Amino acid sequence: MANALEQAVRALCLAFPHSEMVISHGAPNFRVRGGRIFATYAVNHHGDGRIALWLNVPAGVQESYVRAEPEHFFVPAYVGPSGWLGVRLDRKLPWRRIAELVRLAFVRVAPGALANTPAPKVPAPRVRVTLADVDPKQTARGRKVLAAMRRACAGLPGVTEATQFGQPVWRAGKKVFAQAYCYAEEGWRAAFWVGIGRQGLMTADERFSIPAYMGHLGWIALDVSRRHDARELRSLAVESYRHFALKRMLAQLASDAGPD
Repeated sequence: MANALEQAVRALCLAFPHSEMVISHGAPNFRVRGGRIFATYAVNHHGDGRIALWLNVPAGVQESYVRAEPEHFFVPAYVGPSGWLGVRLDRKLPWRRIAELVRLAFVRVAPGALANTPAPKVPAPRVRVTLADVDPKQTARGRKVLAAMRRACAGLPGVTEATQFGQPVWRAGKKVFAQAYCYAEEGWRAAFWVGIGRQGLMTADERFSIPAYMGHLGWIALDVSRRHDARELRSLAVESYRHFALKRMLAQLASDAGPD
């Protein structure tokens, strides 16, 4: 279903004369050949919960549409301050309106000779996509993993849950000590700090791997794509928490535990 919508978006944007698609940061961008971008297809960008087109519309359009219909339109990240309009594709907005807004963005960046280009007649996707189709956090397994991670981190002093690069994290004060993430090629992982010295021993268990970007800092990732052990998650969470927590937080943890 997600592919059906993306195919319809590509067909629409590429139906304009002299348009082409380029991939930037993993997202399809559409521009007048060799020139400026007029549309970006953004799916759950950094976990924002939207399937959308970001359109390079004329000045004033963004403010007008967002104010009038906030359920369909929004100010997108990064390009929003420059006047771009976010158009939600998962909220049953009529396809003809979407096509006309794409035309508005195309005309804004196209040469003057193309100013009267009409919106192309490209068929709408037959099946509308919802966020549950593209966001792993909305799946049954995703909800179970997040619930398990919340229980594993529950009750630890000074802990808060947040989002970092679209993925849920848990912080001890200001420092992240636990993460849950899912990428299509890997499935769900729960990540914790264990120290570089323990990584080699732990990866002897095929459920564990050293994650990219943070593995060199002593983090380990546990495969929870199919099942998890609540006691194991709690043990890993507490160990990682102890590494990052402030002294007063550790004192409170010891006080809450009571005498042996």
